[in-house]
Amino acid sequence: MTQGGDGRQPWRVVVAGVGAIGSLFAAHLTTVAEVWVLTRRAEHAAHLNDRGIEVSGKSVLHSTLRATNDARELPPCDLVIVATKANDVEAVAGALKGHSDEAVVMTCQNGLGADEIMAEAGPWPVLSAVTFMSGTKHDDGHIEYELDAPTWLGPSTVRPPPPRMPEAVAALLRDSGLHAEAFDDVRPALWSKLIFNATVNALSALTGLPHDVHFREETHMTDLGHLAHQLVEEGQAVARAAGVKLFEDPWEMNLEAVRRGETGGSSYRHLPSMLADVRARRPTEVDFITGALVREGQRHAVPVPLHLAMWRLVRALESSYTAEP
Repeated sequence: MTQGGDGRQPWRVVVAGVGAIGSLFAAHLTTVAEVWVLTRRAEHAAHLNDRGIEVSGKSVLHSTLRATNDARELPPCDLVIVATKANDVEAVAGALKGHSDEAVVMTCQNGLGADEIMAEAGPWPVLSAVTFMSGTKHDDGHIEYELDAPTWLGPSTVRPPPPRMPEAVAALLRDSGLHAEAFDDVRPALWSKLIFNATVNALSALTGLPHDVHFREETHMTDLGHLAHQLVEEGQAVARAAGVKLFEDPWEMNLEAVRRGETGGSSYRHLPSMLADVRARRPTEVDFITGALVREGQRHAVPVPLHLAMWRLVRALESSYTAEP
């Protein structure tokens, strides 16, 4: 380990996965830390080494960092931020196995299950995180920072880090210009977003609708808001059975996101990740989001027929990508 976080030397941070979220983490952290990024493609790494990352929108900066698509080239580090989609965490865990055993790993995926995958691959202490910031990736080196919302983080129940570490990482993120908050128990925050995502992402993937006014309308029998509300209530029942007191009401999170889209202009209109995946005919994260909520319902003997139906429908939609006409 280097000596990041002890006040004597800067942190050395590796960001694994540089889509929109990973790029925002990496670009901002270059202002306060030595940053390396692990990419999937060699040409992406070459682009970042040559040109860095440009951020526009809520922040305006141009960062210089080191990039590689080969984890064997990474130096020892203090912190690894895993910012890939949930489906890619296993590949990242395999690539990082045997590397920087004393580093702290922060998972930052939608849904549940990333902590377990990382903890299985190495002895790293794990921080669980969920972020609400968003951006649009215009190309490999240009990210438009659209929503400067917070990242919530705390010790994983799988293998928690030392007590001081969650706040130290949150402080590092804040020093870089991002919003972050550390929790002693981050599960209420994780579950709030889990239920929100299981509702909004699956509905968006299946209807083709961005997250807009349809998700709150409950005037007519056929309005989508009825189904959204019922999905939230199913998720809340699972959380209660699991002994998790939610940090925020997922239904109010839904309403606030819709209001933001109405009042904030096009830059706030949210295209849920599952809809983006469906449009690109890619596998979605439904197994880690809706599937995780269904599995938790089964574990605690809470019926979740609506979420189970949504899970099955999204998986069937994925199957249609390759179905014969």
